[in-house]
Amino acid sequence: MGQVTDMIASSGYVTFVLIPRFNMLTLTTMIEPMRIANYLAPQQLYNWDYRSPKAGVITASNGLQVTCGALEEEGRPQPDIVVVCGSWGTDHYHSPVLFNWLRRRERTGAKLIGVELGVYALARAGLLTGRRATTHWSCKAGFAEAFPNIDVREQLYTIDKKIMTCAGGTAGLDLMLKLVASQHGDQLAAEVANQIIHYPRRRPEDAQKHATGSVDDTVHPDVKAAMSLLEARIEEPLSVPQLCRELGVSQRQLERLFRRSTGCTIVQFSKLLRLQYARVLLTSTDMAIREVSASCGFDSMSYFSLCFMKTFGKKPSRYRQAWPENEPAPSWPGTVYSFIQNSIAAKAKH
Repeated sequence: MGQVTDMIASSGYVTFVLIPRFNMLTLTTMIEPMRIANYLAPQQLYNWDYRSPKAGVITASNGLQVTCGALEEEGRPQPDIVVVCGSWGTDHYHSPVLFNWLRRRERTGAKLIGVELGVYALARAGLLTGRRATTHWSCKAGFAEAFPNIDVREQLYTIDKKIMTCAGGTAGLDLMLKLVASQHGDQLAAEVANQIIHYPRRRPEDAQKHATGSVDDTVHPDVKAAMSLLEARIEEPLSVPQLCRELGVSQRQLERLFRRSTGCTIVQFSKLLRLQYARVLLTSTDMAIREVSASCGFDSMSYFSLCFMKTFGKKPSRYRQAWPENEPAPSWPGTVYSFIQNSIAAKAKH
């Protein structure tokens, strides 16, 4: 705890910088531990406000709105901690005003936190170069491709001196509880965790997710191991016989276990993984479609385009935005769940 204690000298003022379509759940997880710490302590420990490069109402991805002040506004204190909250579209967000402001805050000693896709703002401000950082697992591939000089870790959160990054979702609770503990002691952090019924408090290096498609803990270990191997070999996918040899199981047994657990075959699951990976690269990088196809283990670009269209209902060339401006709500089809549901529907027709 000493390293974090040295990094966070004292409590103070926290500014949340909100980027349009930010995730409201993520923002809430960052605020609530501070609110409850204030409730439990004999004096107020934390204060916070909301700001954006342009003052006004910022709308979250769920439609809720937050009124924000400008980054520099008379009467507002300079923050001790800045939390940049970004989600849908932040991978393409450019604001020189924000980037310059973040650099000034870093130079004056403020601690900076990039949450979910908010890490893009810190990266584009040049504040993550040569550092460890994390983002939401579904965005890791695109972020790592866009910033090869950043050590991207798939874990709940990272702390690299004055700069922290967080995967988002409920990982915000764990990061904020860590900060409460470092500033005011582990006893207060434990009592805050009790109030929000959040146990165990997770470590920064804990995994963000279970293997794709693992419905519950009853999934056979061989299936989980197969999923992990398939996820690790996106660019050079394993054939089913190769997969079985590496796991030391028979092909017939693994295929039977796999279909029972996921509702699809090993080949179908592998293709889904690679297409989902392709979708992230398309929405968050400027890679050519041919490059994306090769990076996802497809030998033929025409076959890749055909599979992509069949799975997502759009050609790869028309999938450059994860949530287009003209669509009222985001949609992320092509998951294992949707595959299973489509299979059930197809069987019902027959």
